[in-house]
Amino acid sequence: MTERIIQDAASWSGWRKSSYSANEGGTCIEILDGYPSGVPVRDSKNPHGPAVIFSTESWSSFIATVKE
Repeated sequence: MTERIIQDAASWSGWRKSSYSANEGGTCIEILDGYPSGVPVRDSKNPHGPAVIFSTESWSSFIATVKE
């Protein structure tokens, strides 16, 4: 994977927040499902900011660790 950042994350649609996020406007991340070269992650408070793209393997490992 050569691309690691989406400079303007708002240029892509389909972002979703975690089901564990509250609606009080606190700190949260959003992910974009179906991106062809990994899992983009952005700060929900800054939708026009950059998104970091994690490899699918790295993201899966992160999720598994969090669930433990």
